[in-house]
Amino acid sequence: MARLPRVCPIGVPQHVIQRGNNHQVCFVNEHDFKAYANWLTEYAKRFEVEIHAWVFMTNHVHLLCTPRKHNAVSQMMQGLGRQYVRYFNHTYQRTGTLWEGRFKSCLVEEESYLIHLYRYIENNPVRADMVSDPADYSWSSYQINALGKKSPLCTPHPQYIELGKSKVTRLEAYRELFKGHVDTELITDIRESTNRGMAIGSREFKLQIEKLTGKRMQPAKRGRPVGWRKAKI
Repeated sequence: MARLPRVCPIGVPQHVIQRGNNHQVCFVNEHDFKAYANWLTEYAKRFEVEIHAWVFMTNHVHLLCTPRKHNAVSQMMQGLGRQYVRYFNHTYQRTGTLWEGRFKSCLVEEESYLIHLYRYIENNPVRADMVSDPADYSWSSYQINALGKKSPLCTPHPQYIELGKSKVTRLEAYRELFKGHVDTELITDIRESTNRGMAIGSREFKLQIEKLTGKRMQPAKRGRPVGWRKAKI
């Protein structure tokens, strides 16, 4: 099936995944994580992308972000990717590609799905059995969003801010969200939507995005279209 062109409406949140080629390691040590985080902060600011949540795993990266200008996410990821590959190849005396082609992404409906994406992203190390508590993993945004740690990379989304009237109540409400597991069906929906470059949300949201961009945001119906025999005749 032909790859759908990427869409990047201004102000619509996106879930982004960047994977290592053939699942190879992209971060060997703490210095690599720090280098990537610093450049992500730089390029997000340069191209006007707000980063709300993230996790850096050993062989892939998840981001939840909102672009504030046209094509901003693509520009950020391209610049960041090239910069980090140069650093990684020089540091480890290697050549060639590091990333698995272009990054994957999906558009996210704010009202119903955005906070679920926060949880999905920051729970990655728990699902991978790397830690039992997301607070124990340093290279995600959980310590910022749940514990109040400061970070120049993080821009709170309005949906996150609405969790509480004060910082204390907001942090408490956010931690409460992690006492339950993310639904398995929702995890599947997030993964499929991201890998296909579509949208996650209600049918109305997907239709709005399709109307806005002219691009399909839902899987096409399987089988031949109604009336195809007549059209052939």
